[in-house]
Amino acid sequence: MPDALKAPRGPASLDSDPIETEEWLSSLDSLVAYSGPKRAREILEALERRAKELDVLTEAAPYSNYRNTIPLDDQPAYPGDLEMETRLTAIIRWNALAMVARANKAYGELGGHIASYASAAEIFETGFNHFFRASADGYGDDLVFFQPHSAPGVYARAFLEGRLTEAELRRYRQEIGGGGLCSYPHPWLMPAFWQVPTGSMGIGPISAVYQARFMRYLRDRGLVDTSRRHVWGVFGDGEMDEPESLAGLSLAAREKLDNLTFVVNCNLQRLDGPVRGNGQIIPELERLFRGAGWNVVKVLWGSDWDALFARDRNHALLKRFAATVDGKYQTLGAKDGVYNLAHFFNEDPELRALTRHMTPSEIDSLHRGGHDFRKLYAAFAAARATEGRPTVILAKTKKGFGLGGAGESRMIAHQAKKLDVEALRAFRDRFALPLSNEAVDNLEFYRPAEDSAELRYLRARREALGGALPKRRAGSAALPVPDLESYAGFALEADGRAMSTTMALVRLLGGLLKDRTLGPRVVPIVADEARTFGMAALFRQIGIYAPTGQLYEPEDSGSMLAYREARDGQLLEEGINEAGALASWTAAATAYSVHGLPMLPVYIYYSMFGFQRVGDLIWAAADQRARGFLIGATAGRTTLAGEGLQHQDGASLVMAATVPTCRAYDPAFAYEVAAIVDHGARRMLEEGADEFYYLTCGNESAPQPSMPEGAREGVVRGLHRVAGPASGAAAVRLLGSGAILNEVLGAAELLRADWGVAAEVFSATSFSELAREAREVERLNRLHPGEPPRTSWLEERLPGAAPVIAATDYVRAWPQLVASYLRAPFVALGTDGFGRSDTRQALRRFFEVDRRSIAATALWALARAGTVDIRIATEAVARYDVAPDAVPPWRA
Repeated sequence: MPDALKAPRGPASLDSDPIETEEWLSSLDSLVAYSGPKRAREILEALERRAKELDVLTEAAPYSNYRNTIPLDDQPAYPGDLEMETRLTAIIRWNALAMVARANKAYGELGGHIASYASAAEIFETGFNHFFRASADGYGDDLVFFQPHSAPGVYARAFLEGRLTEAELRRYRQEIGGGGLCSYPHPWLMPAFWQVPTGSMGIGPISAVYQARFMRYLRDRGLVDTSRRHVWGVFGDGEMDEPESLAGLSLAAREKLDNLTFVVNCNLQRLDGPVRGNGQIIPELERLFRGAGWNVVKVLWGSDWDALFARDRNHALLKRFAATVDGKYQTLGAKDGVYNLAHFFNEDPELRALTRHMTPSEIDSLHRGGHDFRKLYAAFAAARATEGRPTVILAKTKKGFGLGGAGESRMIAHQAKKLDVEALRAFRDRFALPLSNEAVDNLEFYRPAEDSAELRYLRARREALGGALPKRRAGSAALPVPDLESYAGFALEADGRAMSTTMALVRLLGGLLKDRTLGPRVVPIVADEARTFGMAALFRQIGIYAPTGQLYEPEDSGSMLAYREARDGQLLEEGINEAGALASWTAAATAYSVHGLPMLPVYIYYSMFGFQRVGDLIWAAADQRARGFLIGATAGRTTLAGEGLQHQDGASLVMAATVPTCRAYDPAFAYEVAAIVDHGARRMLEEGADEFYYLTCGNESAPQPSMPEGAREGVVRGLHRVAGPASGAAAVRLLGSGAILNEVLGAAELLRADWGVAAEVFSATSFSELAREAREVERLNRLHPGEPPRTSWLEERLPGAAPVIAATDYVRAWPQLVASYLRAPFVALGTDGFGRSDTRQALRRFFEVDRRSIAATALWALARAGTVDIRIATEAVARYDVAPDAVPPWRA
């Protein structure tokens, strides 16, 4: 048996029978030598199974030694020109560095990142030169999630490709006025370039999983052939600590998403320090991914290490690697060969003997695997060839690779934005760049001649893969929306039939699903509790998507509402995973760009668990120009009566108002829901507007009026009159939204019956839409003082000085969005504070949004305006038992 195949032996003092142990190990060595590694794995797996059956082995470590997964003998030949790719990578590295350093030299405040791309350059270039595939029409492209801090490297490559100009590189992080480059991947700011946003760490990994899953959903439903497309995600090892980064791992393995590859750039360093100073992040990540069911490929050591591993017969390197924590790896990475010999190799007698022939300079040249094109290509190729499960490549790199003492593997690497002249020239010399001292000192960009061998090679590699990446397609063909009356007649002509707005929304959804053209493009999504929202009928109608179909007979198979999973199912049921459901929604909401196929995703969820829980994902969806509906069902702080503090939503509409492309509504009536859905669907699908709609819907059943003639415009614009005398004849105006509108109507009746006060009542479907338009009108008037003033919809509907009282089931900040745009006195009533468990009537009384509190408030406002005597306001407080001395609910 060759000595090289001998396995490392443990200390004899720990072995009760070392001779017998040696015989077993020798048998394994012989098996490997004569039958090969594959047969040895089969035997070991069989032994592990039997050991578990005998309760001898209860748990096996789901990780391997600290070495490359792919042995040298299994490493494929490199298909590219290594020398050329190394030269091109050096040029891109320089231009990325120059871009950031120039911006900070000129302004000193723009920031930017050098070290992250320096660590990932070979990873990116392996993908760009050999794996990231594009297509002629742009709708068959691979989807690539780039590590956000590495954006300068992607810009630098696009500059060599001729896609970006030097003028644009000079305007890095200077976007005002146009022609600049955004800080991170932002499709909103560079809509023809970036495919997906990754600026908020953790959002990229979960989004990548659900984009890969949505590709399978489209394929399995027969809508688009996505079988050749792949999703790649290059992420940082520190980023994997974000909970969203890990949230989709089990789904990816469970649904066998072999169209998905993560490449985790393991430079062992976070923004300020080691990812795991006292431990090892790479084995930890291996355990996580293997445990979730992923294929794991480690790329830890470059080709320079191969000779050492071949001569290391007793595996002294592996023993030493296993005992070295990441904090020390970082120190070794920041030091030179002399230090590494003294503090790593020479500390172990076997390693000292193994490296006796090597000089400090040769020790310096031992690269980590993430900087070796051969090793990376083998890993990428293995990932692309893997079937039946996703792959993660754990590539060990150095943060700031190439920056030398200015930042290589140093704690300050993330903050490195400027380099002195000596460091710049050292960088130039290290990568053999054809730059003069003057060009280096001036941070000049370098681009070889158009007909140079470098640019010809660069273009040829991308042409072989279908074209340039990243690139984003801005739109797709319009998708017609059916006439509202064809599916919403029940809401438009309700005639007093009782229903909740959640029920109305679900009925509208069912109607849209039946439309031959739009129906197949509707993507209903729930995180769970579809039955709570009255969606159980959809189980049978359209099925729940499951790539394997239904492998069991459900307990309720005899029911009309039986739980039905199907390979071509249309409903996405994500389980108790709001982040995953929102990531699914985003994948569907961006399908018009990613796949050239407009879809209409409708994600229905408990309103409290939307913006409050996954607001960052919603913001990223807006960045990606998402189009679809978010439905905050069981909404309101007093409408969801019994659930209490953690479930009652009183703030989501305020959060929604902060997202520029979100159109947020709180409809009170079924016909309002119908009008908003129709308007939103036409805006997104027919007009191609890059916006999405958030509707809060309640679970309180109430008689529904039919739509009044001419009401539709006001519903969409945010305000329309529903009761009381025409404008100008009323003493006070009452505004209500959602479930509280009925309380407002009740308050108007109290004012009329008890006090003889006429009140005009409005349904305020969207305070944020009213404020958005009023803000724009105010700006136009402010900047055109010499022209006739324009009037907003809000001012047109609420002119004059009659007091305005607005009451909602949300915090006062929601209606107060419009306060500054009105000339009349304005009072907002809302549900500030924590929620409580009680009846709806008691809750509304507690938060002072019931009809009596609203009526008393209206009389107080009229008294302040001098319209009624103050004694009437005082009498109203007593008559309606408003409890003036009670502790306000917002004091908690």
